[in-house]
Amino acid sequence: MTDPVLATHGLTKTFGSLVASEDVSIDLKPGEIHAVIGPNGAGKTTLIAQICGTLTPNSGRIELAGVDITGRPTRARALAGLGRTFQISALAMEDTVLENAVLGALGATGNPWRFFKPALKNIELREVAEQALHRVGLDDVMSTRTAELSHGQRRQLEVAVALTLQPRAFVMDEPMAGLGSEGSKVLTEFLSELRSEAPILLVEHDMDAVFALADRISVLVYGKVIATGSVDEIKRDEAVREAYLGDDA
Repeated sequence: MTDPVLATHGLTKTFGSLVASEDVSIDLKPGEIHAVIGPNGAGKTTLIAQICGTLTPNSGRIELAGVDITGRPTRARALAGLGRTFQISALAMEDTVLENAVLGALGATGNPWRFFKPALKNIELREVAEQALHRVGLDDVMSTRTAELSHGQRRQLEVAVALTLQPRAFVMDEPMAGLGSEGSKVLTEFLSELRSEAPILLVEHDMDAVFALADRISVLVYGKVIATGSVDEIKRDEAVREAYLGDDA
């Protein structure tokens, strides 16, 4: 049996009387895309926040490559190989595409960001940044201000920034949000190829993309995983159809 790259074990998170995560155990295996779906308010954002370190669970643990990272801060998790893209862009909009990628490459070294300007002249960091931008197809816009990019191009840039960290695993929070059908198609094709470089834990509402990409799907409802399985298994699951998919299945 292949050991998971990323795993949660019994994660529970409460906010007063509200249980946002209840005993959530999921894992991400090498080379796969594991999608997490569910209705609004199901606890997907809370789960991602715990995995990435912006929220601390009340109980349970998170492992990356077999190492317990539950108590580590967000930055330490990134340095350990957890690459994240956001539902709402976290890019520096006034900086160029290349500057954003160099900033990611600098972060991967563990050096303080106050050395950002000298880093722009660092040949090794620029090469890492340029390779990541080439990987996502942004070679032609490296000198473009990020605010001038299309929504889809910003999504590509977020992935490039994550790639500079040479991640063991990606955590992607609704990467298709705001994309049109053509943009979703392009990103779907890219993510399908990316899984061979590092597996992807994917939170997504675009069910066409989920069904096209996912090797496995976990369904969250009211903070609990009610089902995990292949696309076909999830489509056939009556509890999932009733709670979330309905006619989409």
